[in-house]
Amino acid sequence: MAARNAGTELGDPRGGRALRNDPSRHAFLCHCLYGSCIPAAGLGKGEAAFPLPRIAKPDCSGGQNSELGWISKVYVNPPAVVRHAEQIQKWRTVKGNWQAAWLLKAVTCIDLTTLSGDDTPSNVHRLCFKAKHPIREDLLKAMDMHDKGVINFVLLGITVAAVCVYPARVADAVNALKAAGCNIPVASVAAGFPSGQTPIETKLAEIKLAVQYGAREIDIVISRSLVLSGQWEGLYEEIRQCREACGEAHMKTILATGELGSLANVYKASMIAMMAGSDFIKTSTGKEVENATLPVGVVMMRAIKEFYWQTGFKVGFKPAGGIRTAKEAITWLMLVKEELGVEWLKPELFRLGASSLLEDIEKQIFHYVTGSYALQHDLAMA
Repeated sequence: MAARNAGTELGDPRGGRALRNDPSRHAFLCHCLYGSCIPAAGLGKGEAAFPLPRIAKPDCSGGQNSELGWISKVYVNPPAVVRHAEQIQKWRTVKGNWQAAWLLKAVTCIDLTTLSGDDTPSNVHRLCFKAKHPIREDLLKAMDMHDKGVINFVLLGITVAAVCVYPARVADAVNALKAAGCNIPVASVAAGFPSGQTPIETKLAEIKLAVQYGAREIDIVISRSLVLSGQWEGLYEEIRQCREACGEAHMKTILATGELGSLANVYKASMIAMMAGSDFIKTSTGKEVENATLPVGVVMMRAIKEFYWQTGFKVGFKPAGGIRTAKEAITWLMLVKEELGVEWLKPELFRLGASSLLEDIEKQIFHYVTGSYALQHDLAMA
């Protein structure tokens, strides 16, 4: 794909004309936030990082999938993946209106997270308040964006995509969000998070309890030992049972990529997770030494793309762990746009798992609106 200047045009993914520097900043930001167009990111000529295998259609009916023999033949070219990731890191940073548009989009895709041993009802309530009001109201009003967010097709103002907590704190989050009068979903980690070293019966019971408490999204974690020992049928069956236990709740499958040993295993685990019925695949728990990295992101997105080509099913992607700055968030958004397309740049198909990212995004928006840098007391709820 030919490189394009991110600062001069807004590319229409549906093939229409480029929009040239809209004179209305408000119209520009709305256009980007609603997802019909996103500022183009420069990307050099692509390089196939690995051969794409044929895959079996996902079996979500509960039967054992017997078409996993191709998994052993998957090969990933790590140097090519790393070179592509290095190119991504050299992309030009967007500024001004373009940066504000990307950052508002990033806010709507954040799973605002607290996963600490000292979590209490009070700090979960505070997190939920921040989820409903991620950016200071006066800053949004200055951009005329205070009433421009959409959740479940209802105009509610800009909010984060979800609140993510431990199962024991799900009820606190559900009650806090209900009291705040918003419909932001609560996500819960489960299935032996973060190590995955619990019996399958315990994992399934934990998932069912989290759903019972009110979680509408479940972030499960796989047993890394099944990947490292090549037990692909066992991994498929474990994820399938978790999918069944989730019921109507959406399931995000955490691969813990920093502990899978190779990029080839990341690709294989991604495919198995999608075939077993995952709605999202997620990079990390945030507790590993190595969390979300661009090479891993490229491999997982190529797996998502191949899965979509083969089956017609769109699976979401969620990088998590170590994403702390606005610049990093924009890089991930650009990567998703270039690898998967603009249609993936919405909360239904893309999330950013983060606990401290929102603070830096709000600081950047404060600077965009006021022209000065925020002092600590300026963003007290960050």
